[in-house]
Amino acid sequence: MSLTVIIAVFAALVTAYFVLWNVCQITMGVVGAWFVWRYQRRRNIRSRALVTRLAAPPLVSVVVPAHNESLTIVESIRALLALDYEAREIVVVNDGSSDDTLLVLQQTFRLVPAPLAFDQPLKTAAVRGHYRSMTEPDLVVIDKVSAGCKADASNAGINAASGTLVLIIDADTMLEPDALSRGVLPFLEDPTTVAAGGYVAIANGSRIEGNRVIDAGMPRSWLARFQIVEYMRSFLLFRLACASQNAVTIVSGAFGLFRRDAVIGVGGFSDNAIGEDMDLTLRLQRHFRAQRQPARIAFVPVPVCWTQAPEDLPSLRGQRCRWRRGLLQTLWRYRRVVANPRYGAVGMVVMPLTTLFEGVGPLIEVAGYFVTTIAALIGILNWSHYRILLGISVLFGAATTLLAVLLSDLTARRYLRGRDLALLCAAAVLENVGYRQLNSWWGCVGTFQALTGKGGWGPMKRREF
Repeated sequence: MSLTVIIAVFAALVTAYFVLWNVCQITMGVVGAWFVWRYQRRRNIRSRALVTRLAAPPLVSVVVPAHNESLTIVESIRALLALDYEAREIVVVNDGSSDDTLLVLQQTFRLVPAPLAFDQPLKTAAVRGHYRSMTEPDLVVIDKVSAGCKADASNAGINAASGTLVLIIDADTMLEPDALSRGVLPFLEDPTTVAAGGYVAIANGSRIEGNRVIDAGMPRSWLARFQIVEYMRSFLLFRLACASQNAVTIVSGAFGLFRRDAVIGVGGFSDNAIGEDMDLTLRLQRHFRAQRQPARIAFVPVPVCWTQAPEDLPSLRGQRCRWRRGLLQTLWRYRRVVANPRYGAVGMVVMPLTTLFEGVGPLIEVAGYFVTTIAALIGILNWSHYRILLGISVLFGAATTLLAVLLSDLTARRYLRGRDLALLCAAAVLENVGYRQLNSWWGCVGTFQALTGKGGWGPMKRREF
């Protein structure tokens, strides 16, 4: 077979991949719009108010793993204490911080030693002390030796939790005032619900007062702007489509509400999982489906929390390479779920598409750009054909992202000012020229790291809110 034929066949396969990816994205957008329409009809202010008026609403233990989070931990906890859901406790786990995280907590909230008597069904690294706040009775702080992973800290918090529901969040996450009432609703409506995730929005560029996002705005950094539309596409296309079929495969680590007994029943978070959030979600799906027990993992399609996005390339690169290693590890662990009818839509639809577009996708994209560029340079591929392929790729990518932006406007109506909306649309188009290719390259780097056994979190710069 000649080189020309090989390149032509490869170009056809890459084109087919891009067409399939965009068709799936548009289909997910249609399904997501239907899901949002149903959600908006059923989840109004009155239905959320009913949660707070219950005689005995379910107690929610908010678990906050904190490792070197002194810059943001106080603001995060104050926001949690101000939530409009009263049946809650805050469990902060100081995971072996080398900065003054524990000292800041002790001084701000007047912590005193208060040994707690509770079972520890989940094994964790050694716990050095328990503290309660003299000013905030709902605040508990656990100081433990770091095991080098968020999973171990989360398990320690779950052990100490008193609630029937546990919410696992990141220390740099700021919840919306009604986040818990929205998150608890699926558990009240359907007793088979074992977990609920939510839409995580990016706080960069927003105005924050009183530990609340008062006014969403676009950040100055284009890296952060690209991540805003990227989050919209991820949460409002793929996850909405999965939720519509009860096939959610990842409850984000920034906001994950779980039934405590269900998490303990599957062994808690895995301390050797890089992507512990996806690993636990799939373990719950696999466990209940294998036992043929009805179980639902819900998704809240409106912003329930806000998080910081990295605005420098080293931090973003480290984050994406780590996500990549976690994805590949999880796909390998749960490879027997792929195309397995026993697991319903999770096995027959979601996992195969995740394997193709997320697992293999970056390799196909980088190889496609490289081969077609070389083919055009040596004359095998016509330059006009090359430009058409690139143009179609950019246009379809921008179209699917703009669809996610539209869904975001329907659900949250956050970026309504003309300038912000214009910047959002510009970011939706421009991310396809450079940023998307950079992410694909980092996916290849993360793949190499996974194959060579590289670990670690990489650099991550934190800023005050």
